Amino acid sequence: MQLGFFLDLNRCTGCRACEAACRNWKGMGFSLRQVYPETGYYLSLACNHCENPECFRVCPERTYNKRRDGIILHNSGRCTGCNRCVRACPFAAPRYNPATGKVEKCDLCVERIDNGVVPACVEACPVKALQVLELDGKKDLGAKWVAGLANIHLTRPTIRFKPPAARERHLLL
Repeated sequence: MQLGFFLDLNRCTGCRACEAACRNWKGMGFSLRQVYPETGYYLSLACNHCENPECFRVCPERTYNKRRDGIILHNSGRCTGCNRCVRACPFAAPRYNPATGKVEKCDLCVERIDNGVVPACVEACPVKALQVLELDGKKDLGAKWVAGLANIHLTRPTIRFKPPAARERHLLL
């Protein structure tokens, strides 16, 4: 079983409730989920829990661990703040925290997942544009890439999208 995010780009209004929920749940100075309106629609991204994560590959301290369900965890106790993972991730998911001198990243609210509860960002989405799904390879669960997303061929992110309908594309100025 591989878990991943699903984002319906037709529903997301850019309200940033997902960012606020992340910040409130994790108690950090910044959200590990970011909303990018520069794409012409709202693109809400956090760690994509890639099938082939570059952060995992480049970390000299081996701070990253991949669970059987595909969730990529970061052990901050081993992190030296070298930022190699930050530079290697095409999605800017690991983020350096100057207050701690270490890198932090989305862990899909693993403690909530383990207790049968959806991540805080998913729970907070008022229009249900953001969801968590199981990728089993047997069914079509949405597009793997949308305009504005980095190259996916190397890392194979687990996020899936419902692409914006041409007539519903948001124009953000």
